[in-house]
Amino acid sequence: MTSPRSRAEFFVEPERDQRFGGPASGDERRMLAAFLADHRATLELKCAGLGEELVRRSVEPSTLSLLGLVRHLADVERRWFRKVLAGQEAPPLFSSADDPDGAFDGAVSGPAAVEAAWEAWRTEVAFAERFAAEAPDLDVEAVDAWRGKVSLRWVLIHMVEEYARHNGHADLLRERIDGAVGI
Repeated sequence: MTSPRSRAEFFVEPERDQRFGGPASGDERRMLAAFLADHRATLELKCAGLGEELVRRSVEPSTLSLLGLVRHLADVERRWFRKVLAGQEAPPLFSSADDPDGAFDGAVSGPAAVEAAWEAWRTEVAFAERFAAEAPDLDVEAVDAWRGKVSLRWVLIHMVEEYARHNGHADLLRERIDGAVGI
């Protein structure tokens, strides 16, 4: 007889889950990078195996969708790492001053739209990972129009928070699509 499993375990078999194995003590940069990597992997896991369903909206009148989350997080990664910390000219890919919710509102069906969103997200994640790994330390600072002076440390912590919030949305969206639940 098998023991009952927690609802949180249903999404993926524990032996297949590569998340949450990072260091629990020691180097701060490694821990922050590992937590952020785990949250990025969670977003991918929540979207795994879906195609057109990625654009399915949550509940009226919300335009929240899994694809919208991918697009939004691509813009967020780009903003903090490429624009703010690296000082590059990097306008948002999916939103604008005229359409601040474009990442969500513009998430439309079709394989090309889905692939473009994932490609943008993966490109921005790769840039962010490289930037964080190559920075001399976590005290690297830049000035942001919204927050003022920010450090790489603050951006990494903020990104963990950003993904944690949106992965909670992804939990509910995925459950609504096909009943899949879990962390």
